[in-house]
Amino acid sequence: MRLGISAAFPHSSPEEWAALHSEAGLGAVVFPLNWKAEVSAVDRYAEAARAEGLVISEVGAWCNPMDPDPAKRKENRLNCLRQLELAEYVGAVCCVNISGAVGGVWDGCYAENYARETREEIVSYVRDLLDAVKPRRTKYALEPMPNMLPDSPEEYKSLIGEIDRPGFGIHVDIVNMLNSPRRFFGNRELIRETFALLGDRICSCHLKDAVIEQRLTVSVRETEPGTGGVDLAAYIREAERVDPDMPVIIEHLGDIEQYRRAIAYVKSLGR
Repeated sequence: MRLGISAAFPHSSPEEWAALHSEAGLGAVVFPLNWKAEVSAVDRYAEAARAEGLVISEVGAWCNPMDPDPAKRKENRLNCLRQLELAEYVGAVCCVNISGAVGGVWDGCYAENYARETREEIVSYVRDLLDAVKPRRTKYALEPMPNMLPDSPEEYKSLIGEIDRPGFGIHVDIVNMLNSPRRFFGNRELIRETFALLGDRICSCHLKDAVIEQRLTVSVRETEPGTGGVDLAAYIREAERVDPDMPVIIEHLGDIEQYRRAIAYVKSLGR
């Protein structure tokens, strides 16, 4: 795998940014700029990554293409288009986003997230986005979520067929699919099924851990790698089986020291 982190080490130049990631033993980076940045800055960061042998794993689009407010939905969809164009320009493995929530909270839990009309809109929108950009070097991928589509490997497989575009890739986040005690305690089987079902369409992964809290009602909470109940060693093995150079990005930690600790832990699993 090519391990990376979703944060960026504090730095004063693109060259220092890339060197710090390389010195930490990482092989992948999340691109730190968005489409509004100056082209010269984008070029410097992309070149710095290449010079250090780092794969640009993803450009994040992180917004809500399904926002119920028409003006916000239009703005967010423009952001997705520009971020996908940026991913294509810098040669990122993917541009990743969530499918979107039908409510005011961009990643919120709403009954309408699972409505037939919402599914049809997701399929139509992703098709239109890919037809507009026609990416060749990158993929547009949806991050699975516990409270919207896709929330399982089967749902993702179905969306692949419905969207039916070569520019649509698969981003895997196992913890985001742990939305029940059965899924949590059976996470090793979920890992195996996900990689067996989706296979070489998978282009990138997020890595974190999770705990289930002994309270009513059920609460599954993400946590630092190595402090929860997810079989991360199995996760890494399956990712490497699909692609030995799979970008695997550690995310959602509080500070750089936590990331350094997590890097050491994940590397120890490989050893």
